[in-house]
Amino acid sequence: MARLFIIIFITVTTVFWSSCRKDFESVPSSGNLEFSKDTVFLDTVFTNIGSSTFTLKVYNRSNDDINIPTVRLGEGQNSKYRLNVDGVAGKEFQNVEILAKDSIFIFIETTADIQDFTANSTQFLYTDSIEFDTDGNQQEVSLVTLVQDAVFLFPQRFNNGITESILLRIDDEGNEIRIEGFFLEDDELHFTNEKPYVIYGYAGVSENKVLIIDAGARVHFHENSGIIVADGGSLKVNGLLSTDQKLMENEVIFEGDRLEPSFKNIPGQWGTVWLTSGSTDHEINYLTIKNATVGILMDHNDGNITPTLTIKNTQIYNSSNIGLWGRTAHIDAENLVIGNAGQASLYCNIGGQYNFKHCTFANYWNNGFREFPTVIIDNFLDLGDGEVFISDLVNADFSNSIIFGNSNIELFLSRDDNAAFNYNFKNCLIQFDDINNQFIDNPLFNFNNTDFFQDVILNESPDFKASFENKFMVGENSAGNNRGDSNTAILVPLDILGIDRTTDPDIGAYQSISF
Repeated sequence: MARLFIIIFITVTTVFWSSCRKDFESVPSSGNLEFSKDTVFLDTVFTNIGSSTFTLKVYNRSNDDINIPTVRLGEGQNSKYRLNVDGVAGKEFQNVEILAKDSIFIFIETTADIQDFTANSTQFLYTDSIEFDTDGNQQEVSLVTLVQDAVFLFPQRFNNGITESILLRIDDEGNEIRIEGFFLEDDELHFTNEKPYVIYGYAGVSENKVLIIDAGARVHFHENSGIIVADGGSLKVNGLLSTDQKLMENEVIFEGDRLEPSFKNIPGQWGTVWLTSGSTDHEINYLTIKNATVGILMDHNDGNITPTLTIKNTQIYNSSNIGLWGRTAHIDAENLVIGNAGQASLYCNIGGQYNFKHCTFANYWNNGFREFPTVIIDNFLDLGDGEVFISDLVNADFSNSIIFGNSNIELFLSRDDNAAFNYNFKNCLIQFDDINNQFIDNPLFNFNNTDFFQDVILNESPDFKASFENKFMVGENSAGNNRGDSNTAILVPLDILGIDRTTDPDIGAYQSISF
């Protein structure tokens, strides 16, 4: 018993004295902290919209536990930055401890109003610093972010808590189907390039109104937002060829409102440009659409002889579903590039009229499994329960165009014999490698039938510059070089970069270059 008591006494005494050892007590910081970075660059933010959260790691490399008397923002409580230091939110902190050979995290955010700076500019560099300790031991980490002014367009929120919405239709049971959004006022129907536009919800173009977008304009959409054009309304995008393709200063750009580099290529950040049934006379030139759910939805046609949508020199990338979706539409396109999409780059659905000259449809989707080919064309809609809606495919004409991707079959044709199904591919480069012979007896895919296919090149490399990065310029080894139809090239004499193609035209939206 005495022996057991002695063992317990020694154990308790050892623990007690260990807990009082000096090396478990913190000592004041001596100005020898180390940081994961000496300047934290927060990405560009729009005025009054919060940034993402950025991280700074603070290291104690010494053998002592240290105590930092103060950690604070240089501008104190007036700073536009916000901190979270080791799990505690605020702008100033006292007695922050870091154990020996350990570290802590500091999380940084900002929300700034450009009106706090000046009324004469659209962007400012906002800076502050995080100060560690004071006087001779003080260390600093700089904080820098660009605050950009913008025109904000959004639906009203009424006193009853309901948000403004747009009536889409009334279903068979008399229920209203609405989408959160608002109609643009007359003085909002002209987007200039003076400031970027940030849209929340769907910005609607009313009946018989026209939304005009100037060259160089930048339009940013919040999640589940977009543009919707009503019966009789029109969209005119007047982009121009940029002199510097890296800056794209004259092109119009539609993209999400998250400006951080990590969101640069994230699909599905916003909704769509919805050109509804009855909308008319849409003209789009030099527009780049990035990271939408559906880039453009052209719903039906206006019944006129002329195309309902004329789209030229335009690029659509990283759509989570479909790049361009035409439903019984009438579309005329040239120098159109539709890149990676989660389902199809181009869907000509439920018939319609389509004419594509010198276009590139290329789908190398790598964000998950892609079930559908790059281009789909059909003339019906299966409504279920044996009910099918059909509409004539008056024509689907492709000339001097590329249809390619990272699947064996990148063109799919599907018809209902009770409606017209007229299509033609001339001087096109197509990926269609039927390794399982599943289409060998399907007359729709008889590439030897010159009624539908003339001078088509199958399964030869287009030599894209960087297909997974949506860079679909073609190189000197493209199978489509000098293989374009010269008559079509005369109709579209310049490629999407403004290069003359009237002599020895190449297939696709780009003339070949040396990478």
